[in-house]
Amino acid sequence: MEFFDGAEVSPSNATLAAVKRDRVALRLLGNFGFTHVGRSLDGVQYAIDRPRMNATLLAARPSRGVFQVDGWGELNVNVFYGAITKQLGDTAHPGEWRLFGLGYHDYRDDVLKADNRPVAALQADGHHINIGTFGGHYIRAISARPGTIDLLVWGAVQAGSWGDLAHRASAFAAEAGWQPKTALAPWIRGGFNYGSGDRNRNDTTHGTFFQVLPTPRLYARFPFFNMMNSEDAFGELILRPSKSLTVRADVHSLRLADANDLWYQGGGAFQPRTFGYAGQTSSGNRDLAMLSDASADLVVTPRVSIGVYYGYAAGGPVVKANHVTDTNARIAYLELLLRF
Repeated sequence: MEFFDGAEVSPSNATLAAVKRDRVALRLLGNFGFTHVGRSLDGVQYAIDRPRMNATLLAARPSRGVFQVDGWGELNVNVFYGAITKQLGDTAHPGEWRLFGLGYHDYRDDVLKADNRPVAALQADGHHINIGTFGGHYIRAISARPGTIDLLVWGAVQAGSWGDLAHRASAFAAEAGWQPKTALAPWIRGGFNYGSGDRNRNDTTHGTFFQVLPTPRLYARFPFFNMMNSEDAFGELILRPSKSLTVRADVHSLRLADANDLWYQGGGAFQPRTFGYAGQTSSGNRDLAMLSDASADLVVTPRVSIGVYYGYAAGGPVVKANHVTDTNARIAYLELLLRF
């Protein structure tokens, strides 16, 4: 089965539903979309659903997949999740809050962890990862004569063990948007996303926020970064000239949260002996890149849609420390989606 954290309830308000789908769901637990195989779960889910309240429990093991074509086997990883979601307000000012807990237990042996310790220390650490993540979100939509305003606050703290080290980390997101009542139905959004980094590779505490098993491309459409040791200040413009066409443009200023930690990429475990995240040196720098991208999605029929995307990343000193000859990168794709 597939399970997306934060998507247990879909609000009836269109603005809140879009914010949840694009900016809340799958931050920590998802199917790793847009790869050849994806990632699913083997487990059990129990939910109590009431008109304004939902409680969900999950116990599962992730499957292999993502970049491994054989996606049938399980990983020796256990995931436990529980959340309470409450609907707030009225039709003019709807809102929602959620509190959640997520347990992650990685029992895979002979897997080299991705962190900022020296290679010898990483190779000597054969102990497992046991992390608890606790947090929640609050979203609100406020309808007024000039247009609709949306607010989002998401946060999480972590505690547990990272092999031989104690694990203490945190992350948060604060975002807001405005949909003025004008032609092209614009939606202007902006915000700041933060995931803590590790300050000292020689102490006994691991401070890098661990993003568990997310779908990273939802929040990094050019996925050379994630929420681990990162700061993402962004602005976004969405235009909807018709019900069938959506145009979007983003600008992201990306920095590392701590210059003593690594530049992390990836979306979590997907193979028995591959950790799922990779880290590259920062060389004492924090400026990662300036990312500009644009996309257009056209619904041709209820069963056929077309999407196009282009992203350009101007790399900073962190990128230059790892890619000396060319610090810039580009990605483009054309997608045809058929529904049966």
